[in-house]
Amino acid sequence: MKPLDPQQQAARSWFETLRDRICAEFEAVEAEAGSDARFEYIPWDREADGLAPGEGGGGVRGVMKGKVFEKVGVNVSTVGGEFAPDFAKSIHGAGDDPSFFATGISLVAHMANPHVPAVHMNTRFLVTTKRWFGGGADLNPPIPYQEDSDAFHARLRAACAPFGPDVYDRYAKWAEDYFYIPHRGVHRGVGGIFYDHLECGDDAEFDRNFEFTRGVGEAFLDIFPKIVRKRMDHPASEAEREALLVWRGRYAEFNLVYDRGTLFGLKTGGNIDAILMSLPPLAKWD
Repeated sequence: MKPLDPQQQAARSWFETLRDRICAEFEAVEAEAGSDARFEYIPWDREADGLAPGEGGGGVRGVMKGKVFEKVGVNVSTVGGEFAPDFAKSIHGAGDDPSFFATGISLVAHMANPHVPAVHMNTRFLVTTKRWFGGGADLNPPIPYQEDSDAFHARLRAACAPFGPDVYDRYAKWAEDYFYIPHRGVHRGVGGIFYDHLECGDDAEFDRNFEFTRGVGEAFLDIFPKIVRKRMDHPASEAEREALLVWRGRYAEFNLVYDRGTLFGLKTGGNIDAILMSLPPLAKWD
């Protein structure tokens, strides 16, 4: 892979630093619950592993299975190369030139207690003939609590506020529309924010959109562990645990059928286990 320019390196460094901080916080939650669970970090390389011969980059898959986090994956990757011609046409700025660079962090947590919400967070920086940030975070409770949903949205609203009075509303609506399962006629969870194509045409735009993306990561790191700690000791019945498994089936359906990140990873020679880490460890269908 070509040497990284200052913007690419700054984005990569942030995503990797955020990964370290999130994983440390999640391990602290496990310790508070009396568990010694720790993340296992598994590096992968696109060319060396035969995923994308002749192209470069790779990442690290981080997975923890514990008492509170039944399965949580926190992955970082930095890859570069060329999109396949047909796929390139669907990517912003790659229609005429299929070359690309991408770096980002992707996180999905499936919780042991059905009263603790699952969660997804992803932020990324992509370079084609354009440069842009995208990502978001959304809460996915099997048993929703309005106060948890309100707290999650309030923290994301605060992260968006410095960037314009309508930013949160636009990105919250985008998440509402995106995280929807058409064949079920239901939403995947209680939403959050989703954004894409925050273009970086010059250094000022890069700085502003990078600041926003960092703010999303900080908001997630602030609010989600608080919700986990609040609910992780809540008693759960067998019926509630069964409902959790059925709910997870819906989550899996969305990620396998509709999720853009899953498709992007598969189309760019990503590590299969890292791409599919969003799937729950156990699920059931009626």
